[in-house]
Amino acid sequence: MSKIIISPSILSADFMNLESEINAVKTAGAEWIHIDVMDGHFVPNISIGVPVVKSIRKKTELFLDTHLMIENPEKYIKDFALAGADLITFHYEACPDNVNENINLIKQYGKKVGISIKPKTEPKVLLPYLDKIDLVLIMTVEPGFGGQEFMHDCAMKIPEIKESASENLIIQVDGGINNLTAKICTSLGANSLVAGSYIYNADDYKKAIDSLK
Repeated sequence: MSKIIISPSILSADFMNLESEINAVKTAGAEWIHIDVMDGHFVPNISIGVPVVKSIRKKTELFLDTHLMIENPEKYIKDFALAGADLITFHYEACPDNVNENINLIKQYGKKVGISIKPKTEPKVLLPYLDKIDLVLIMTVEPGFGGQEFMHDCAMKIPEIKESASENLIIQVDGGINNLTAKICTSLGANSLVAGSYIYNADDYKKAIDSLK
């Protein structure tokens, strides 16, 4: 089996102790940190923005997996790139008419490119772009809030993407990931998992991360 990349979502971390929370998951075996950016428009919640990414970048060498759940991502890609994001994932639904432009803009700043789709979006919309990007993020909950229940039907998008993708494409799943749903996703071909509450609510971060692999 190929390596599974675990990307703990700081949305569920203790923001009063964010540096120590990031260091704790690093010690526990995480190589990526998932940063959920919400604007209150594309999704019905507001989270963190560029200043937090910039601050995190100063405190860790971990790979910053930055997920833009925002409208008009093209307006903010430069800011997140310069703040230190390693990978910038935008939503297909936020910019269906200028997907290629956003892919090119992210690449212009030397960053890896991801595209995400919501639960109701068919994976076939991504097929024209798979050879141009580094990651597909399949949402198995409605984006905008942590702690939601895993949507099993959304996981069936994984093999459809995998069938058309190169072996280098990272297929990431986000939403309701725990030790049971992780196995469903990886058995279908996912090789990266985002988990927030499952890791950060655990008594033992290392045990939680290991149980997802």
